[in-house]
Amino acid sequence: MPDYKTCIEISSQGSLKEMRIPCLLAILFPLASGFVFGAEFVGGILIGATITAIMLAIFTGNAGGAWDNAKKFIEAGGVEGQAKGSPAHDASVVGDTVGDPLKDTVGPSLDILIKIMSTVSLVTVVIFSQFNLFGILF
Repeated sequence: MPDYKTCIEISSQGSLKEMRIPCLLAILFPLASGFVFGAEFVGGILIGATITAIMLAIFTGNAGGAWDNAKKFIEAGGVEGQAKGSPAHDASVVGDTVGDPLKDTVGPSLDILIKIMSTVSLVTVVIFSQFNLFGILF
């Protein structure tokens, strides 16, 4: 019988370990840039990050969904002369393997990244709007 618990523990521990650097970047980058350049700079960072993340999330959701649905389309007989075991079906299985996690993980993870950056910036903007390196020097 498969040991699901051990598999989930290994995957979860690996995922959490790999998320340390992106999480630190989402917290430290707005803070460091805010204390150096000021609140307006951080506002620009948030606008750019949000626009970029939205476009990337939409792209990966659509591309992942298309790859995921291509296999179902071929299996349902949507492509004449191609069925299970054909080269087109084999290629669609690869697309399904890539597309399913792509559409299910990238968008939600980008959403969390933007929320963390926005929350950290919102909480600390009062401090670095008055105390930043450019405000002190100029």
